Amino acid sequence: MSTAQEIENAIRALPASERDKLLRHIPQIFPEFAGDSEWERIALDERPRPALTELLNRYETEFARDPTSDL
Repeated sequence: MSTAQEIENAIRALPASERDKLLRHIPQIFPEFAGDSEWERIALDERPRPALTELLNRYETEFARDPTSDL
């Protein structure tokens, strides 16, 4: 049996609460997986972020003007 299979079996054997905790910590364990979920968290966060909004608006305007731009 491979180490990956042993890890998978061990994860499946965990109680649901421990699997949930592990899932929340995956981005810390595997930072390469954190990017998309982090951007999704930011995108879904309803708090106002004027500086980020202004920056994204500038990028959208530039892209609308010239879609081939490197921004």
